[in-house]
Amino acid sequence: MELGVVFPQTEIGNDRAVIRDYATGVEGAGYDFLVAFDHVLGANPDRPGGWAGPYTHRTPFHEVFVLFGFIAALTSRLELATEVLILPQRQTALVAKQAAEVDVLSGGRLRLGVGLGWNPIEYEALGQNFHDRGRRIEEQVEVLRRLWAEELVTHQGRWHSIPDAGLNPLPVRRSIPIWMGGTAEPALRRVARLADGWMINMPLGPEMEAALESMRGFLREQSRDPAAFGIAGRVSLSDGAEAVLAALRRWRELGATHASVTTMRAGLSGAAAHIEALLALKRAWDQG
Repeated sequence: MELGVVFPQTEIGNDRAVIRDYATGVEGAGYDFLVAFDHVLGANPDRPGGWAGPYTHRTPFHEVFVLFGFIAALTSRLELATEVLILPQRQTALVAKQAAEVDVLSGGRLRLGVGLGWNPIEYEALGQNFHDRGRRIEEQVEVLRRLWAEELVTHQGRWHSIPDAGLNPLPVRRSIPIWMGGTAEPALRRVARLADGWMINMPLGPEMEAALESMRGFLREQSRDPAAFGIAGRVSLSDGAEAVLAALRRWRELGATHASVTTMRAGLSGAAAHIEALLALKRAWDQG
């Protein structure tokens, strides 16, 4: 099982030297990958009608593709993964271009995790329809893969029209891995049909394990081998180091291929504290 970290978007701040030290520290500690969350805009909680979302306009989020371009230049081995990019609120051809560029500049280290998102205000501000996002993401995945694999693409679909055009440069790998999130049954079936892996945003427990078994059943229905399918779990350092180690062992027992550690909301002050906590955790994990 590969072990990664969640980039502490909401706590790391805007100092590029701090972000540099974090990224190089994570790679130096031996972590395998770094994941970043995606939000373009935050809503004002004082808006008419209020706002109950977990993030607001006061919550900082670095733009993932720009962030990954920066980190790619600082690292040589660390895989870079979005978890998740809210794909239906973005233009598909532009995402294909940005992802291809990150893949080129990182030497093939991008894993594109995509999902539907939950914030209708963000969709509205970006000029996209919140209500058809589940159907639209399926065509988006098809278009992404074609644009990465083919020099020229002609596509006429329900939501996309590409008139004999293509990307240049193409990605290092003509098939950047696309992983997907989601927990409802329609989402699980979509993941089993379309994705290279599943990013699980659920805590360990009976509900998560039942969803995992459902996913493996849906994969078999698609004549896909569950053993060849990526599974990514997540643990939080806010639960305490011993609990995190136990959770990581459980994810490994359940057959996860990846697990990431988030240090946000763990009471850490400053990027150095995040790195120190991750270093200590990695040493304990390596010791068994």
